[in-house]
Amino acid sequence: MSKLKELKKSILADGVIDEQEVKQLREVLYADGIIDKEEAEFLFELNNAVSGKENHPSWAKLFIEAITSFLLEDETSPGEIDGDEAKWLIEKIQGDGKLDEIEVSLLNNLKAKAKKIPQSIIDLSK
Repeated sequence: MSKLKELKKSILADGVIDEQEVKQLREVLYADGIIDKEEAEFLFELNNAVSGKENHPSWAKLFIEAITSFLLEDETSPGEIDGDEAKWLIEKIQGDGKLDEIEVSLLNNLKAKAKKIPQSIIDLSK
């Protein structure tokens, strides 16, 4: 996980995520083929730090894809967002006190792809 810490430090040095940094993130995050909780939390930390900045469009795509994968491709509740996942997601989204554009897109993506989604998640984007 030290690779992620190093990457976070270099990304946050200028406060913006560029195309090359997204490629590096994708490489490191998907090295084992799955997004785990630590990686998902890392992505939210990064997003909170760069929210509202001129990030490369591929950042939003990676963030949404990775968080969706973490929530919907797990062994416990595949294709669904269960109660624990909903609680975690709400905490992450509300953690910085604002719902940014990428988080709205994430919620819309989850609503479109999940077979089952708690009302608490649906209510977040209203």
